[in-house]
Amino acid sequence: MKQPLGVILAGGQATRMGGGDKGLLPLGQGTLLSSVIDRLEPQVAGLALNANGDAARFADLGLPVLADSIEGFAGPLAGVLAGLDWAAEQGAESIVTAAADTPFFPCDLVPRLLLAADGMAHPLALAATPDAKRGTARHPTFGLWPVALRDDLRSALAGGLRKVVLWTERHDGREALFPDEAAFFNVNTPEDLAKAEAMV
Repeated sequence: MKQPLGVILAGGQATRMGGGDKGLLPLGQGTLLSSVIDRLEPQVAGLALNANGDAARFADLGLPVLADSIEGFAGPLAGVLAGLDWAAEQGAESIVTAAADTPFFPCDLVPRLLLAADGMAHPLALAATPDAKRGTARHPTFGLWPVALRDDLRSALAGGLRKVVLWTERHDGREALFPDEAAFFNVNTPEDLAKAEAMV
């Protein structure tokens, strides 16, 4: 299987941070987004950013900016679809997504997702971590997605589906288990940002 393309999901509205682009908030020597780029770029064949609104605000990153094709903030699946449509234009077979507000995700995210989906006709896997109550907790913005299922996803979104795991379960999506829950720590509030700064 060819190396997947990477898509950073930054299409959310960041309401708990007072709106705006969470990914552009400062962290360490850069921003949340630059931390995510630094982790994902070495693992993928190419990189794009899923974000809505004026793409010019990300111009200095030098990445393609993909807007949702589904109207009205349809959640992460709309960003996945935008990424799959872009990947299809590039002749790629799959994408791996990462969230723009999760700066410490594993540096072996892509190989472990690929391993989890090994042997599947349409490789589909989500990152997961151990969870005392549920056994595992899935991280729906961190996944491997096959270009071959993009039209199925488009139909599902058009039909009102918004929950990631409902769609992945429909296609027997697998889990890639990562031992460290803290790796998927995401920044939702100003307090989280201060915690992330301490972790840098």
